[in-house]
Amino acid sequence: MIRDLIIKNRSYRRFHQEVTIEREVLRELVELARLSPSAGNLQPLKYVLSCDEQTNGLIFPHLAWAGYLKDWPGPCEGERPSAYIVILAETKQDNYAGCDHGIAAQSILLGAAEKGLGGCIIASINRNELAKTLNIPSTYEILLVLALGKPGETVVIETVGNSGDIKYWRDGQGIHHVPKRPLDEIIIA
Repeated sequence: MIRDLIIKNRSYRRFHQEVTIEREVLRELVELARLSPSAGNLQPLKYVLSCDEQTNGLIFPHLAWAGYLKDWPGPCEGERPSAYIVILAETKQDNYAGCDHGIAAQSILLGAAEKGLGGCIIASINRNELAKTLNIPSTYEILLVLALGKPGETVVIETVGNSGDIKYWRDGQGIHHVPKRPLDEIIIA
């Protein structure tokens, strides 16, 4: 059921780096994005795929990982993603990307979850430096980076407490907790 897949699709930030992802799997995931809705059917998104250690190593330093985990600089060697998908949009004014990249990212991550993989949508990116590093032409802008791999952590959903704090956190066992607002709190009419 789709609900189970959505619950399984968490933002994973630690992976089993030694578990590789083949380029063909990345192509299958981008195929899901290609088939997804696009504003005005303009289909302005393009993708850079990386599943080799060298290119992954070039991408990693340009990403920020978990804003609420102030003492955590990101996954250490051995816990890093096995693959990345960089989502781009053409910079031409008539190629408005709208919310396409969000739809594409969710489609890709649901497909990854179905394959037993996990990922994280990263928008905190040093875009200029990453574009230079990957030789991305100036006719494209980087919208998001999807980090992908075999999850190396447990992520649990819980209900927001009385304090109303929505910040995710890790407990002493390294379990990542993600507070979600109750359904009745988000439906207003």
